[in-house]
Amino acid sequence: MSATVQALKNQLLNDIELKSEIGVEGINLEPEIFKTLALGTEYQEQVHTLFEFDHEAHEDIPLPCGFTNPNDVHFGFKWDRRSYFDIIREDGSYLLRKKGKELFPIAFNKRPKYFELKGSDGTPFKTVGNYAPGELAGSTLNVAYSNECALKETGLDCLFCNANATAARYAHKEGVTWKNPRLIGEALKAAWELDGVRHFTLTGGFIPERREVDYYLDVAEAIVDIAGLEDFNGTAVIGAPLDLEIIDKYAESAFRTLSINLEVWNPHYFEIINPGKSSQLGGRGNWIKALEYAAKKFGWGKVRTSFVTGIEPKNFTIEGVEYLASIGVISLTGGWNVGIGSALEGHRTPEPAWHWDMYNKAHDILKKYGFKHQDYFDVSPGANTLVGDLFAVEEELFPIQKELTQNELTAKDSSRKSA
Repeated sequence: MSATVQALKNQLLNDIELKSEIGVEGINLEPEIFKTLALGTEYQEQVHTLFEFDHEAHEDIPLPCGFTNPNDVHFGFKWDRRSYFDIIREDGSYLLRKKGKELFPIAFNKRPKYFELKGSDGTPFKTVGNYAPGELAGSTLNVAYSNECALKETGLDCLFCNANATAARYAHKEGVTWKNPRLIGEALKAAWELDGVRHFTLTGGFIPERREVDYYLDVAEAIVDIAGLEDFNGTAVIGAPLDLEIIDKYAESAFRTLSINLEVWNPHYFEIINPGKSSQLGGRGNWIKALEYAAKKFGWGKVRTSFVTGIEPKNFTIEGVEYLASIGVISLTGGWNVGIGSALEGHRTPEPAWHWDMYNKAHDILKKYGFKHQDYFDVSPGANTLVGDLFAVEEELFPIQKELTQNELTAKDSSRKSA
């Protein structure tokens, strides 16, 4: 590896560490700076189909979804007036700053083309699913079939989750409702053809397993029939069924991958943080059995779980990532974003250095077991996750890396010919 290639790699790693820090601290800004930004027409606006990720509510304030820096690293946007990061507008450009020091100019995410369309029933596609742009392996469409969780009726919501609070605050205003299979098929067809979507995730709140599997299979059938995509690289996010053979039905459908989200690994934390999952779906033991069963049915790298890292001590989560990777299950280790409206609102997630270390340890474990960027992308709800970025840097997938490598090869070839 040349010194120039290594220097670029180091710069990208610095960018990704900054991205991790911003994920913890959020970004401060004055919403007035968007008065001259074509937010909602040229640039992508937030639509709350399931969660609120900003650190404060903004019912009447439109906000962007994310932005890129000059190295094409994607950053998510979370509004937080307390943050030491801020965005300012200067001479017609938007600049990211840290503690008042300018870091670099930014470009907000362009609005996807499918956002402009509606389904056959008149439902705006922008309310169907969240869109994450991606140049490395394709963009993603993440659909929450329901914008709230049935566990609210029993008071057994996961303590970190703000899905129900988000629905109460935004759903009526933004027109987000239950999505029928036909509507999902139509939206995915448009996003696939117009916006380069190459991965689809179907998720939502808790519903009984028999109803869940029937609905998911109907969605898969609608996508095949309407979108004409027999392999739409879809991930079905489900609860752990008490009857594990139900997983066979998902494996036989058009979904390529399956997700069963543990959230935390330690059994004591699992019971406290996930009271509904613990009491209504067989407890932690059944969730782990479901992952083990699914790994055998779907195959190596075709099953994932998600951890909300930072709620439990790091060594517990690492233990889970290691065990699951050893049986072919990929763990997503997104940092705990303390959601407004959740039972844990007002708590603090660990400091940025804690999360950065967690991302690197998770990446190293997955790499040890042979996973690649494409494997991670195929099970991820976002095209630009932190661990995915670490894989991309190592595999030299960022456009700026490819360009530099090609330029060096061209220069070497020219040198040989002149000699």
